[in-house]
Amino acid sequence: MTVGDSVGNKPGHGAAGGLKAAALHVLSVHGLLVFGIALVIVFALLLPATFTGSQNFRAILGNNTTVALLAMAEMIVIATGNYDLSIAYNVGLMHIVAMGLLTDAMVPWPLVVILTIAAGGLVGWINGVLVEYAKIDSFIATLGVGTILYGFGTWYTNGTQLVGNVPQAFADLNDARLLTIPLPTYMVAAIAILAWIGLEHVPIGRQLYAIGSNRKAAELTGIRARRLVMGAFVCSGLIVGLAGVLLAARLQVAQSSVGPEFLLPAFVGALLGATTVRPGRVNAWGTIIAVLVLAIGIAGLQQLGNSFFAEPIFQGTALIVSVGLAGYAARRRKR
Repeated sequence: MTVGDSVGNKPGHGAAGGLKAAALHVLSVHGLLVFGIALVIVFALLLPATFTGSQNFRAILGNNTTVALLAMAEMIVIATGNYDLSIAYNVGLMHIVAMGLLTDAMVPWPLVVILTIAAGGLVGWINGVLVEYAKIDSFIATLGVGTILYGFGTWYTNGTQLVGNVPQAFADLNDARLLTIPLPTYMVAAIAILAWIGLEHVPIGRQLYAIGSNRKAAELTGIRARRLVMGAFVCSGLIVGLAGVLLAARLQVAQSSVGPEFLLPAFVGALLGATTVRPGRVNAWGTIIAVLVLAIGIAGLQQLGNSFFAEPIFQGTALIVSVGLAGYAARRRKR
């Protein structure tokens, strides 16, 4: 009998090793989800009277629609190895466009929805042109575009609020409930399902991941990288346009200062989502989980009385951690 027989094969040793390996696998793949569940349990114990209520649940879902949509818009661009820093400024301008069309131009609200989403797609197309044809780094190009968009918004509103009568049907895009769940939540779920199908179950999705992983190698295999990257920016812009519509329906007032505050949580959601479900690459369900975890953490901290400083500290810490974990997961995946 060898030493391995006497030590490594003791009764229960193999089972314990398998259990440990399974636990490590769950934590490496679904660690963020486990952390989110742990947050819910902790806050439920600390705040049993408020945190566990259905009203708090609906508030978390309804108040984070914009962040979730922007995170998925960012996710699509990151899949190609690029970044879009214009998303927050774009959603700010799009909600101004929607309100302007409704109150100043008196355009019917269904057409407002279509025009606003199309305008968001146009901004995405401009980003794609600058990145793919002008060969400007996506970080610089989209930051420049975002700054210009912010300037347009400030010019149109003259730095003040844009107020007017909003049709009830338009407001219902945000206020309507289905089985007590806000309508925008279903829209976010629909976009997530489409993104999941597009990235995971359609050849174009695999091609986007290939471009993001190694563009030159992808092009050598016949993948038309330029066209796909342009399409990713346009899709991102269309999602941002939808987010702008829902933001206008929720606020029913427009001002240029709205928008930039969504940039950090959207980036954190997309990057943190790359650490779960499909560790090492951005993915739809990981992004949704990340946004929910961030929302749960911030809501719990605010209810504990730390509202004025909790959100930026929590989000900044989450960004640093998410980038580190995403890089680690990517290196581990390659090994």
